[in-house]
Amino acid sequence: MGFDLMHFNLHKTFSSPHGGGGPGSGPVGVCPELQPFLPIPVVEKNDDVYRLNYDKTHTIGKLHGFYGNFLVMVRAYVYVRMLGASGITDVSRNAILNANYLKKLLKDILEIPHPQHCMHEFVASGKSLREYKLKTTDLAKRLLDYGFHAPTIYFPLIVPEALMIEPTETESVETLEEFAKVIGRIMQEAKINPEMLRRAPYSTPVRRLDEVRAAKELDVCFRPD
Repeated sequence: MGFDLMHFNLHKTFSSPHGGGGPGSGPVGVCPELQPFLPIPVVEKNDDVYRLNYDKTHTIGKLHGFYGNFLVMVRAYVYVRMLGASGITDVSRNAILNANYLKKLLKDILEIPHPQHCMHEFVASGKSLREYKLKTTDLAKRLLDYGFHAPTIYFPLIVPEALMIEPTETESVETLEEFAKVIGRIMQEAKINPEMLRRAPYSTPVRRLDEVRAAKELDVCFRPD
């Protein structure tokens, strides 16, 4: 496609999780002219044996002692091969359809700062929760009690109390509608009993993380009783 360098974001249509601060695994491809400058070590094959080559004259050096989440890439590769070219096209269309449908369902529940047609994701805002001294974090934690993993929150930064929602290409209409109903239910809970949201989740094995204390005392992960 003419790019010199490209980061392959394996989440979403390539089936990988959007957790851990990123796509789970983020391979980077470069054009032939940039190959001599790749960080070391480089995996090379000689006589049917794979080796790590640290001796590259023009390398930018070693960046980090981590070789990536290999199985995440294998899963993405298998997923693509199973779908084939026509399948990838179909699920991509489904991702766009699902995102726009869910955005429509949520438009009267959450503020949608950019209501125009979207692609595979859209951004909502939970800033109306501030009226009850709550944050998007509280909404996200409460979602866990209803069996939904929270979407990406506080990104993009230009949207206050942002929720970046990406319904997957394989979710059913029933699941999308249930997600919207749960969001509506949580917003009602915020009005009636905001303290309940502040202490959520209740269904998980561990208590709510005390973020301020955890930042100050790195060996403390959970809020004391």
